Amino acid sequence: MVRKMKFFEPKKRAPELITQLLNVWEASVRATHLFLSDVEIERIKIYVPQILESVPNLIVAEVEAEHPVAFMGVADRSLEMLFVAPEMRGCGIGKQLVNYGIENYAIEILTVNEQNPQAIGFYEHMGFHAYKRTELDEQGNPYPLLYMRYAPLTK
Repeated sequence: MVRKMKFFEPKKRAPELITQLLNVWEASVRATHLFLSDVEIERIKIYVPQILESVPNLIVAEVEAEHPVAFMGVADRSLEMLFVAPEMRGCGIGKQLVNYGIENYAIEILTVNEQNPQAIGFYEHMGFHAYKRTELDEQGNPYPLLYMRYAPLTK
């Protein structure tokens, strides 16, 4: 079921909004990043507020006012993050956000954990294709990454 979302780009990233987005992030990660332990999620969670405050373009999706259900971060034509609340997965929000990013920020590339096959399938469906793989993530942890480029197939 595709649901139409309201997207907004917060001018001020207030602590209340950061807390709401952190909750979306954690719920999403626990539902999709099954390769991470609880300890690893808690360790990463410490850094998420800083990342949310510093990503150049933060786009938030909400169903009702002041209730974020998904968000993405974009920097230099790169999709830096995309997280959807588990109860909203399959509703078309991720697709709407990525299309919004492609149309408004010319998203060309992204990085995804190889151990998250649902995300890889989603990005492939959206027209992204892997062009590079690393054994470690950017922090040197043993989580292989796929680098993907937007190259939709033309019919």
